[in-house]
Amino acid sequence: MEEFPKKELETLWCPWRVEYFEREKPNADFLEAASRTSDDAAHLVITRRKNAFLMMNRYPYTVGHLMAVPYRKTADISSLGENEIVELWHLVAHAQALLRAATKAQGFNVGLNLGECAGAGVVDYLHIHIVPRWSGDTNFMPILAGSRMLSEALSALYDKLMEAQARMEAQSPRNT
Repeated sequence: MEEFPKKELETLWCPWRVEYFEREKPNADFLEAASRTSDDAAHLVITRRKNAFLMMNRYPYTVGHLMAVPYRKTADISSLGENEIVELWHLVAHAQALLRAATKAQGFNVGLNLGECAGAGVVDYLHIHIVPRWSGDTNFMPILAGSRMLSEALSALYDKLMEAQARMEAQSPRNT
C-alpha cells in the first residue's frame, strides 16, 4: 500500500512570492511615487485622470486588488475637492468594468481604511480599495494555514487589465 503524501500536501509552491520576501524595506511612499512616475508599468498604474489615478496593489488581498488614488496626498477625506471625489468614484466604476472584463469578477468589496486603527497600511495617503470577488473564492487556506492563494502573477494581470482597457476604449462611443 502506498503511503499518503503528507509532506507534499503541506508544502505550498509559490515561487512568485520571492519578490515580496526579497524586497528591501517597503517603500512607504509608493502611492506618492506612483502619482509622479512616468513609468506607469513599473508602478502598476492602470489609468490616469486629471485628479486621480488607478493602480494595482503590489501586495494584494486577492488577485486583481486595485486602488483609486488622488494625486494630492491627504489622509482626510473631507479635504478632497468635489472634482477629486467624483473622479475617484469614476475610477472605482472603471476598475469594476476592467476587472469584470479581465478576470470575470462576480462581485466587489470597495472601501477605504482611514486611520491606523481602521487598518490603513498607509495612514497619511487615502486610497479606495477595489477588491474583486468570485463565488466560492474563499477556502480553507486562510483559516488553517494563515495563507491566501494568489493564482496569477502581477505582471500577467497588469497586461490583461491594459488589454481590457484598450478594448473598452476602442468600443467607447467617444471613439466612433
